[in-house]
Amino acid sequence: MVMLELPFRTERLELRPFEVNDLDAYLAYRSREDVARYLLQPPLDRAGGAAALQKAMAAKTLTHEGDHLDLAMVRLDTGELIGDVLLMYRSIEHRMAELGFSLHPDHHGQGFAREASERLLQIAFDDLGLHRVTGRCDARNDASSGLLRRLGLRQEAHFVRNELVKGEWVDELVFALLEDEWEGRT
Repeated sequence: MVMLELPFRTERLELRPFEVNDLDAYLAYRSREDVARYLLQPPLDRAGGAAALQKAMAAKTLTHEGDHLDLAMVRLDTGELIGDVLLMYRSIEHRMAELGFSLHPDHHGQGFAREASERLLQIAFDDLGLHRVTGRCDARNDASSGLLRRLGLRQEAHFVRNELVKGEWVDELVFALLEDEWEGRT
């Protein structure tokens, strides 16, 4: 596996490893009910946020199956941490990873999650030589499913009431993009 040099840059963002002093900015969106609504975990309190941030800080390599690259999305114009983007290395043998993202609602609709996700897709396919990247979301989450479609991932599955999340059975959508589909993008 290729060693990645962090941070990554896009036109408007720096994608960097999380730091201890990111806790307040991290909690500014991860403690919100409207952000946690479609996530597996409930809104984070300070203790839960500190624990999650420690985990995120350690997730900065993609060398072994199961590794996570969990990066803070920081606006270049303001220096503000506005969300996170994640690439999870699912299978060495099958060269597969999964993409994830979360964004503070104040920054929705401005293309930041797309910009960060496109950069991770570029790293996944162009730098790491992966064969397949997937994305999953709660079927009620129109914003996430729309973003996955705009990124070029195709919907492959709609699992009906397959996960018990916060006491409720929820549907899950699964999307994927293959290496040759990435190369064929315009």
